[in-house]
Amino acid sequence: MAFPLSATPSTGKPHFPVTHLPFPFNRPSSTRFRYPKFNRIFARRHQDSMELTSGCNILNLFTITEQGKKRFESAIAATILFLQLTSPVPLIGQDSWLLSSAEAVLYSPETKIPRTGELALRRAIPANTNMKAIQDSLEDISYLLRIPQRKPYGTMEGNVKKALKIAKDEKESILTSIPDELKENGSVLYASLIEGKDGLQNLLESIKDKDPDKVSVGLASSLDTVAQLELLQAPGLSFLLPEQYLDYPRLTGRGIVEFSIEKGDGSTFSPEAAGEPRSTATIEVVLDGFSAPLTAGNFAKLVVDGAYNGVKLNCANQAILSDGGMGKDAGYSIPLEIKPSGQFEPLYKTTLCVQDGELPVLPLSVYGAVAMAHSDVSEEYSSPNQFFFYLYDKRNAGLGGLSFEEGQFSVFGYTTVGRETLSQITTGDMIRSAKLVEGQDRLSYIQEYLDTLPPSEVQHESVVAAAIFVLRSDLHQNKCS
Repeated sequence: MAFPLSATPSTGKPHFPVTHLPFPFNRPSSTRFRYPKFNRIFARRHQDSMELTSGCNILNLFTITEQGKKRFESAIAATILFLQLTSPVPLIGQDSWLLSSAEAVLYSPETKIPRTGELALRRAIPANTNMKAIQDSLEDISYLLRIPQRKPYGTMEGNVKKALKIAKDEKESILTSIPDELKENGSVLYASLIEGKDGLQNLLESIKDKDPDKVSVGLASSLDTVAQLELLQAPGLSFLLPEQYLDYPRLTGRGIVEFSIEKGDGSTFSPEAAGEPRSTATIEVVLDGFSAPLTAGNFAKLVVDGAYNGVKLNCANQAILSDGGMGKDAGYSIPLEIKPSGQFEPLYKTTLCVQDGELPVLPLSVYGAVAMAHSDVSEEYSSPNQFFFYLYDKRNAGLGGLSFEEGQFSVFGYTTVGRETLSQITTGDMIRSAKLVEGQDRLSYIQEYLDTLPPSEVQHESVVAAAIFVLRSDLHQNKCS
């Protein structure tokens, strides 16, 4: 079952346009994912005994019993299978080496796209390069912890020591990147990262004790401190927006929206731990203006204006879509806005081609990702107000665990609180209220300034307002540089 991701007016039955199906049923053959071919491996039995031949003499070394042969054959087959799965050199008949380097992103099991909203949001922060190096070194440990049985604690120890060395050697660079008014807070966080209870030194001791549970907890705490430091280093946008979009609302950083969801049929949500069934449930979404400033800004302004209060929700097997009955007058017609990994600024009106190795900073392939639906006029634009929660399911994903619609929608945030509630939402449930509980000071738009002027001056001051708006952007950029 598919769900609609284009904005359409609400007219009784929800409209499911075929052209917007998120799964590859209607895709042309040229755009479908190509699955690699695998060859079967056989261990063949030729004779009942193993013999060595030299000239005309045959030495019968020993006769293998039937049980011994089966064990031997199983061992050989397992060895060959192991070599085929781990060796970078393909075996005879396997054509995976014909893949281009771009397509290898899809086929490689090492593709490290974020699988949680917290990880995606942390990677999206435009922070000091030294802090990013510390973050990368620590995040590698999370992958090492997934290795079953004998975990590579020696490698983990090396990663933490590398992070510690960078943090100590580059202390001045790290703290200098923080604005003066935030330096005191930054110094406290820096000290906590190095010597704190949940800092790198304690993480190193947990690794030496070879306690995976303590390592996991300590790693999460250290990465949280790293993210807090990075957010202090990036108080505004690190790039200038295109001139034609300067009068649009923008979010110059992070924001948090709190949704209160009410069951439409009078039933209740599952109780929280040791609690009672709830008639309403709370969901929190972190908006990322660093990677999608226009999309996040438009959404945040709609929330502040109360546009989503009382809006009903429609559900499909992989999405929860807000009702499209608000009309086109609510919100701005924002161009598709996607920031590719490794790029300095977002692309506009352009989708990404995952098969060519393009991956977004904010991937859709995360359970609880929040994105705007497409406009019903053009897929180069997002809907002015219709958004959806994406319920990622790897069983319905393509190669590399990527959604079939990865890189096609403007993702602007992730559900960080109440993810377990998403699966309980059904068609007819309602957003009782949506509030911007954090980040309103980072939300900017020209009308905000015009509203402070007397009506007689609005027309005269509109040009000045635009100039002030640009100046605000430059100030944010200077703080970040």
